[in-house]
Amino acid sequence: MLVVELAAAVSYNESSGESLAQMQWGSARATWYGQPNGAGPYDNGGACGFKNVNQYPFMSMTSCGNQPLFRDGKGCGSCYKIRCSAPAACSGRTETVVITDMNYYPVARAPFHFDLSGTAFGRLAKPGRADELRRAGIIDVQFARVPCEFPGLKVGFHVEEGSTQVYFAVLVEYENGDGDVVQVELMESSSSSRVSRRWTPMRESWGSVWRLDSNHRLQPPFSIRLRSDSGKTLVARDVIPVNWRPNTFYRSFVQYSPS
Repeated sequence: MLVVELAAAVSYNESSGESLAQMQWGSARATWYGQPNGAGPYDNGGACGFKNVNQYPFMSMTSCGNQPLFRDGKGCGSCYKIRCSAPAACSGRTETVVITDMNYYPVARAPFHFDLSGTAFGRLAKPGRADELRRAGIIDVQFARVPCEFPGLKVGFHVEEGSTQVYFAVLVEYENGDGDVVQVELMESSSSSRVSRRWTPMRESWGSVWRLDSNHRLQPPFSIRLRSDSGKTLVARDVIPVNWRPNTFYRSFVQYSPS
């Protein structure tokens, strides 16, 4: 039972948005990489900075995206429904994948290209025919952007290795709804008399990692404000504590609506 629940962790709640029939489907091509039943990249990471994508909530249902999907990192974390009807091994069933990496190897006739994990590619197949579908190598698929939903999770912040009192870098993950972030701002401690209470823009470092280079010692705890692709804002108050450490994950108490 636990495995079933985890496999559905990254989902699309049809009651919170359009039905499948109403979604705007587009055409793309799909390939796969890594191990046949793996999560994609060998280091279990990728150009978005996400780690442990074989574990909850991603459960290996991930994909590289070419530039129209990856969008210089701003597409990191966005969710898509995909399906295929040919070759014969395709089930026609829709599956949800999350963009977690950049696709550097384009294929012909593919304005949109999903380079799926072996697991995700196999999930498009009829029962017992996953290996047959993977042997096809390149297939035509239909895709549609959908809201992300990470049941039971709040937005998380992983303070990156190398962060100091004057350089702060953070990976943002598990955002419901759009799934991706286009603006991140940081506010320092309200108890510091030396720091004005204002939001300071961070800049995108790479993938879903955002950084702030400061001309003074940053005063924790830090609040972080996010703006999603559709313009929705979310504030995680004092989410980074006074005694924060690099290479440490901090979970907030806030989350976007999945719709």
